[in-house]
Amino acid sequence: MAKEEVILTREGLQKLEEELEELKGPRRQELAERLKVAISYGDLKENSEYHSAKDDQAHMETRIQILERMIRKARVVDADSLNASVVQIGSTVTVHDREFDEKVEYRIVGPAEADVLENRISYESPLGKELIGKSVGAVISVTAPMGVMEYEVLEIRAV
Repeated sequence: MAKEEVILTREGLQKLEEELEELKGPRRQELAERLKVAISYGDLKENSEYHSAKDDQAHMETRIQILERMIRKARVVDADSLNASVVQIGSTVTVHDREFDEKVEYRIVGPAEADVLENRISYESPLGKELIGKSVGAVISVTAPMGVMEYEVLEIRAV
């Protein structure tokens, strides 16, 4: 297994730690209760509640292992050490989307905390790759399924 680091912002690490705490505490207790009730129904061979709870337990334990590994291998990008003159992991960047003639703000993060709905994009995504290292005024082109998209970097903030 590769010893790859997981790049996270401080907020990303905190979210993973909170999720892990929730899974190891209340969620484990909840599943233990579901299993206890399902077992009380008898005949485990054809007990759908039991099998469902066991499947959920397996998924949860796998997620716990993944979170523990990610936290153990985390490298936190500190906003205080960011240079606001170029886009870096942890930067918040405002771009002008020339196709739709609109301003869009993105936070550049590691793959583990990317969330398109929150405009948190991975530095490994096509747009993220093009933005890394650019400064205000730079114009970039990104190939997307709908064609080539052009963006102009308007502002960079270290958040």
